[in-house]
Amino acid sequence: MKIAIGIDVGISTTKIVGLSDGKIVKPLRITATDPVTSLYGAFGKYLYDNQIELFDVEKVMITGVGSAYINKPVYGLPTEKADEFLADGLGARFESRLDRMIVVSMGTGTSLVQCDGDKINHIGGIGIGGGTLNGLSRLLLNTDDIKHISDLAIKGDISNINLQIGDISANPLPGLPMDATASLFANAQGNTSREDIALGLICLVLQSIGSATILSALNSGIKDFVMIGNLTLLPQCKILFPLMEKLYGVNFVIPKYSEFCTAIGAALQSGIKFEKNQ
Repeated sequence: MKIAIGIDVGISTTKIVGLSDGKIVKPLRITATDPVTSLYGAFGKYLYDNQIELFDVEKVMITGVGSAYINKPVYGLPTEKADEFLADGLGARFESRLDRMIVVSMGTGTSLVQCDGDKINHIGGIGIGGGTLNGLSRLLLNTDDIKHISDLAIKGDISNINLQIGDISANPLPGLPMDATASLFANAQGNTSREDIALGLICLVLQSIGSATILSALNSGIKDFVMIGNLTLLPQCKILFPLMEKLYGVNFVIPKYSEFCTAIGAALQSGIKFEKNQ
């Protein structure tokens, strides 16, 4: 079995995936105190868990901000650095089976990559993402445990946080239903519950990303947005993005391996020929 390994190296978290015969070999995520430890720990565990021998690995492709710390072959294997924005596009295209889309990589911040067939370009981004959620949660909730924040948010009531159209108008506005958001956090009070704050913070981040994505597609004709990165794992994505789909007539797609799309795209830059995901 010949396999290409794609590794997305963060500062403390590394995601690794293998591609063999055009199929994904079970992805893995490892957290460590530094990128080098994270990478080598992830790689060793990945090989062991999937019973892959070193001689089975044809090439290792690394990307991500932590890849700058890796300057030699990984375990002596042929190793190259992959373009991160190209990896976002290739991985999202492979997973979604779409050829024309905007890829929304929701990491610490958010980057936007436009794909039109083989033309893949980074078109910008916003400084709002998981880092924003972590920082504001530390300030307002005294925690940055994303699972805990998400669990709190499930019990929250967004009407206690956001000002809605129905709060300022007796009738729906053109194109805006009564429950559409007029202003994020405008209804928050000093005694607002932790659950409501948690939901408000998640909505702030996800709605801001969604709105920026929709605006980035104006005049392009693109209606499909493929969401990748860690924030796609938030259960609130399955509530908020469908609401925005209905409001704006667009499609937000979260593929099966959304968290690992950048690593998949790195592996696809190995030069080994792969077919699109079936």
